[in-house]
Amino acid sequence: DGEQANAIAQRISNWKNDRVLPEQALAAATSPADMLCAQAYLRYQRALKAYNALDFDDLILLPTILFEHHPDVLEQWQQQVHYLLVDEYQDTNTSQYLLVKQLVGIRGQLTVVGDDDQSIYAWRGARPENLAQLQADYPRLKIIMLEQNYRSTARILKAANTLIANNSHVFEKQLWSELGYGEPLRVIRCSSEQHEADQVVAEILDHKLRKRTRFGDYAVLYRGNHQSRLIELALQQQQVPYHLSGGTSFFARNEVKDIMAYLRLILNENDDNAFLRIANVPRRKLGASTLEALGNFANARHCSLSQACSRIGSEHIPEAGLKRLREFRAWMSSIRGQCQGEHGVAGIRQMIREMDYEDWLLQLSSSEDVAQRRMGNVHFLIDSLQRVMGAEQLGLDEAITRLVLRDLLEQQDEEETGPDSVQLMTLHAAKGLEFPHVYIIGMEENLLPHRVSVEEDNIAEERRLAYVGITRAQQTLAMTLATKRRQFGETINCEPSRFIAELPQDDLQWQGGGSDTAEANEDRGKETLAGLKNLFG
Repeated sequence: DGEQANAIAQRISNWKNDRVLPEQALAAATSPADMLCAQAYLRYQRALKAYNALDFDDLILLPTILFEHHPDVLEQWQQQVHYLLVDEYQDTNTSQYLLVKQLVGIRGQLTVVGDDDQSIYAWRGARPENLAQLQADYPRLKIIMLEQNYRSTARILKAANTLIANNSHVFEKQLWSELGYGEPLRVIRCSSEQHEADQVVAEILDHKLRKRTRFGDYAVLYRGNHQSRLIELALQQQQVPYHLSGGTSFFARNEVKDIMAYLRLILNENDDNAFLRIANVPRRKLGASTLEALGNFANARHCSLSQACSRIGSEHIPEAGLKRLREFRAWMSSIRGQCQGEHGVAGIRQMIREMDYEDWLLQLSSSEDVAQRRMGNVHFLIDSLQRVMGAEQLGLDEAITRLVLRDLLEQQDEEETGPDSVQLMTLHAAKGLEFPHVYIIGMEENLLPHRVSVEEDNIAEERRLAYVGITRAQQTLAMTLATKRRQFGETINCEPSRFIAELPQDDLQWQGGGSDTAEANEDRGKETLAGLKNLFG
C-alpha cells in the first residue's frame, strides 16, 4: 500500500535525521509496528548498498559517520571550508547540526540565520533547540536581532508578537514595521464549512472588484489539505482561477475519479474512458485479456464498450468473462433506472452501497482512518451533487454534467493556470511566502491547533504555525471559523481556536454571529455572488 510505504519511508528518514542506524532501530523496537519499520529500514539499506546508491538523508548522515571514524578526512574538509553560512537554522535536524559542527571545528567561523518562532517541522526531524545549543557550543556567539519587518503592517505584526509571546523563547524579539498601522484583523464566524467557503470566495470577488487587485494577491491558508475541498468547489463555481500548492486537488483524488467515472457512465453509457476506469473498481475479475478482446470487438464494429458487452459472443471471450461483462452492463442499466426522477441522488448512494465501495477502500488503504477519510470524499462529492441540484433546480443529468465540466475545467486550469490565480495552500507550504491579502480558514479547536497536537500537548508548535500564517499577510488578514462542521458523516459543534483569544482583542473586528441557519447564510452568499457576477458583466 502506497500510504503505508510513505509512512515507513518517513520513519526511516526520521531515524537517519536522528542518527539512528538500522541495528539501533531494531534493538529499540517495542511494538510490532516499530519492528516492521526497523526491518524495512535494514532491508532498505541493504538494497541501497547493493545498488551502490544513497538517498538524500544519507548525504548528511554518512559524512558525519565518516568524519567521526576518520579524523584525517575531516581535517581535509575543514581546510576547504573556511566560512560556513546556514539559513533556516531552526529547521536543522540532529545529523545536520553535527555536520555543521564538524566542518566548523574549533575555528568557529560560522554564521546562521534562523527564527525559533518559525520552527514548524518537528514532525520531520527538525530540532529548534539547535538554536539554543549554539550558545553552549560557541560561547563567543554574537547575536544580531533582525526585528524590522518590511512585509506586514504594524497591526499584523502586533498580533503575531502577542500570539507568539505565549511560547517560551530562545531569543526574545519584537517585530516592528514602518508600513503604517493597517486595517483591523477580521474574524469571520460562519454557520458551516459550506458558508465559510462561500463567504471567502464572495469576499475575494468583492474586494477584487472594489480595489482593482489581482487574483494572485489572495491566499487561502489552512491546517490540513482536506480543508481545500469546499474552497476549490466554490472557486470553480464562480470561475475563479486558483492554484493548489502541495496537496492533491479534490477531483484528482482516486476515489473521486472513481465515482466521477460512475456518474459519467450513468449519464452516458457510451463513455468508454469511464467504462474502462470502473470495470474493475471494485474488482470484478475482468482481466486485461477480456477487456482487450472487448475493445478490439468494439473498434471493429464502431460501437461503445458498453454496447459491445451485449453483442460480443463466446467465440471472442470465454464464457466466464462474458458472463461478468453482461452482469456489469445489466447492473449499470439498473442503476441508471434507479437514478431517474426525483430519487436520483438516492439511487447513486444505493449504487455505492451495492458495490461495497467502502469495503473496497478499506482493502486499499493503510488504515481504517485513511479509508474513512477517502470515503468522506465520496460522501462529500455526492453531497455537492445534491447541493447543485437543490440550489439551481437542476435534474440529475444536468447536475452531473456540471460536475463533469468542473472536473474538466480543473484539469485545464492545472495546465494553463498562470500567476494571476488565488493561491490555496497549507500553513506549512506557505512558509517563506507573502501575499497582500490572506485568509486563514478553520480557526477552531482541533483544526488549529490540530487535534493530535492537543492530545500530545504540543501546542507550542501549533502556535508557531498560526504565527507563520499571520505573518504571511502584507496588508489584510482575515480568519474564519465555523460553528458546525461535518465530520465522518456527522455534524459536530466547533469551538473557536484558543489562538484567537491570545490575539490583541482591540485589533480584531468580528463579523457574523453564526446564529443564522445554514440555508439563510447560503442564500445570502448566493445573492452576493449573483450581484458580483452581474457587476462583472
